[in-house]
Amino acid sequence: MLYTLAGGGTLCGVAALVLLIVSTATDFWMQYRYSGSSANQGLWRFCINHKCHAHTITVAFWDATRAFMLLAVLSCFAGVVLGLSAFTNGTKNRRVRTGGIALVLSGFLALLALAIYTGVTVTYFGKRFVDWRFSWSYIIAWVAIILAFAAGVFQLCAYQRTTAEPAPSYNQDS
Repeated sequence: MLYTLAGGGTLCGVAALVLLIVSTATDFWMQYRYSGSSANQGLWRFCINHKCHAHTITVAFWDATRAFMLLAVLSCFAGVVLGLSAFTNGTKNRRVRTGGIALVLSGFLALLALAIYTGVTVTYFGKRFVDWRFSWSYIIAWVAIILAFAAGVFQLCAYQRTTAEPAPSYNQDS
């Protein structure tokens, strides 16, 4: 049961890591109509008529969203590495617990990033552009948050399972 929980947590963590990297790197967080053309906007640049440009305006919400997403990716990576390293020489309690905490932290940081982005997008861009919507990369980030939280909970349950089980007793025959 212990290896199932820790392995499931690591597997969910790997999936969350891949989805967090994809969602952070792509330019499809929001789509809208701009001067009759369709435009895409991501964390790093925006694209109009298949030509992409870097964000030139440094706004606090962009910087906060980028920072929280990058920290979420790094935390998820640390949780996955700790989860995998727990299986090298048998399950180590501290590594499983620390990996679970890192994965829950990753989900929380990504949740903060998406909360900031959602709040600013709805209040600012929702009034500015009539025909706008959140894109696939934004939705993938929400799925990654759910997977990161699930991975962290699995890892923490595996830790609780190892601390709750009594140590096996070895009887030596004389």
